[in-house]
Amino acid sequence: MLEPSNNDELPPIPPKRYFTIGEVGELCAVKPHVLRYWEQEFPQLKPVKRRGNRRYYQRQDVVLIRQIKSLLYDQGFTIGGARQRMSGASVVEETPKATLDSKVFTDLIKDLEEVIAQL
Repeated sequence: MLEPSNNDELPPIPPKRYFTIGEVGELCAVKPHVLRYWEQEFPQLKPVKRRGNRRYYQRQDVVLIRQIKSLLYDQGFTIGGARQRMSGASVVEETPKATLDSKVFTDLIKDLEEVIAQL
């Protein structure tokens, strides 16, 4: 799910058990306030909280954050779409707006041509 090109830009994850929010921010190139927001939006992201509500992220959390970042910033998903993709639910393919508009206009032109032919 993580783009290989994006993975090269990020530093490797060191072999540690826990990471602070500042370390994760540097590893994933995301600011701490964004990480706290993503915790509210993505139920899979649950860092361990210890002394004074300090967050400690594990390696799988860092990988998950990199996947979320890739979905949102690189692939252009919305928060809801990324949440759906991360939860494993099937994403409903939507008809692109341009295709929908052109079909509406094509139908409208046909209807107008029929009216003109009857006049």
